[in-house]
Order: sequence, then C-alpha cells, then structure tokens
Amino acid sequence: MPRYKVAHLRQQGVDLIIIPLDSAYSHKSDQDQREIILELQSHASAAGLAGTVVPIWNSGGRMSFIAPQHWHPFFKSLTWNDALRNINKEIYW
Repeated sequence: MPRYKVAHLRQQGVDLIIIPLDSAYSHKSDQDQREIILELQSHASAAGLAGTVVPIWNSGGRMSFIAPQHWHPFFKSLTWNDALRNINKEIYW
C-alpha cells in the first residue's frame, strides 16, 4: 500500500499539496512523471485535500520540483528541510 507524507498548506490564497518523492523520480520520463502526478492528485483529492499536487525531490543537495511557472519563486525560496518541516498529512491507498 503506497503511503506519502505531504505538506498541505495555503500560500498566498492557493492550496498546495507538496509531496516529497525519492530522488529516482528525476530519472523518470516526462510522461511517467506526469502520470505519477495525476495519480497522486487523484488520491490526494479522494483523501479530501484541496489544491494542486507539487512533487519535490532532493537532487544533489538541493530541492527540485514540478510546479506551475508562477509558483517557481515560492518553491525556489524553500529548502528541502523547510518543505519537510511543513509535513502535516499523509495519503495512502
């Protein structure tokens, strides 16, 4: 059964579901990454979490992410540890 700890937060009036993933995520194809995001979004919504899923992963000591362009300044301001400190929920299926 997959289990993911998530940071469900509201930033500037926008609900975000930040999901830390294993660094191997970066080696997946764009298509596989999109499919994973869609699956996580579906399960997060089913768990009652509002917002957009943003996967993050540790890449050589810095945090990488996939988010809409207008959110990049916010995510670039976060460190990996900042994101982990905001974990407050868990989704599983």
